Amino acid sequence: MKSANRIKRIGILTSGGDAPGMNAAIRSTVRSAIHHGFKVKGILRGYEGLINDEVIDMNARSVSNILTRGGTMLKTARSSEFMTKKGRKKAYETVKKNDIDGLIIIGGNGSFQGAHVFWKEFRVPSIGVPATIDNDISGSDYTIGAHTAVNTALDAIDKIRDTVTSMERIYVIEVMGREDPFIATRVGLAGGAEEVIFPHSLYSPKRICSEIIKGRKKGKISWIIVVSEGSAKAQDVADIIKKKTKFSVRALVLGHIQRGGSPEAFDRILASILGASAVDAIAVGRTDAMVGFVSQEIKVTSYAKAVMRDAAKARGDRYLYRLTKILAK
Repeated sequence: MKSANRIKRIGILTSGGDAPGMNAAIRSTVRSAIHHGFKVKGILRGYEGLINDEVIDMNARSVSNILTRGGTMLKTARSSEFMTKKGRKKAYETVKKNDIDGLIIIGGNGSFQGAHVFWKEFRVPSIGVPATIDNDISGSDYTIGAHTAVNTALDAIDKIRDTVTSMERIYVIEVMGREDPFIATRVGLAGGAEEVIFPHSLYSPKRICSEIIKGRKKGKISWIIVVSEGSAKAQDVADIIKKKTKFSVRALVLGHIQRGGSPEAFDRILASILGASAVDAIAVGRTDAMVGFVSQEIKVTSYAKAVMRDAAKARGDRYLYRLTKILAK
């Protein structure tokens, strides 16, 4: 690949699960690259599109009116073929064919792991922009889309509470969060939940049922339990509680509504900053790394470190859980 001072053409792709604010990041990346004098190629459908040569020319007008839109105009996909050496070689052939000197990859954990391997095998420079609703990337306080996903889930829980209170029921609500409890712990606290079940925590059905029974004896008529999908299934938890307490219990899975919707101001701003910062980083020769926002400053973190679990975030999640339990009494 070309040296940093000879980079002329940048390819942009979005990979993995979509997140609100990805379009804002694309917009910032494209226009910042043009500002620096680079040509820009858009790659459709992530690594799958890179393998299949789904490459388009992009200019400033290509990203008009996408700032407020959810999803990603470049589309996204999970590519099993890119996980193979043969698939990555095909992707490399696309890079060469289109004279792409470096990639900006907007995505999450899996996307950055793929970019890291791609660099090691074929020396394709890339800079990552963290965009995932799980906020499970180290090297950035927040990832694009995480705040909007929390507020989407919270809006649903606020509406559910009306029914919970009116019907005097227990609701078990499942939110996204395969390995990271970011959404669950925050909507649990902000939504006034009585319990949060999340990854890396001790889930005790016996304790939860005991607390519900004691609460009913004290006059507590409703109960909301937030479950992160990576720790349990809402229906399973609801079945256990109903069997042990004999109370009316309903399970609800919020699902993919948490990925959609117009990004909130925080995510639009974060995406705009990180998109521009990614261009700055690749322009000076940084590669095999991700740009993040830490304590109000831009930080560049290697992919290898970015995909590791953040101990500070884990401590924050545990604190939010303890506070949720105190305030729920």
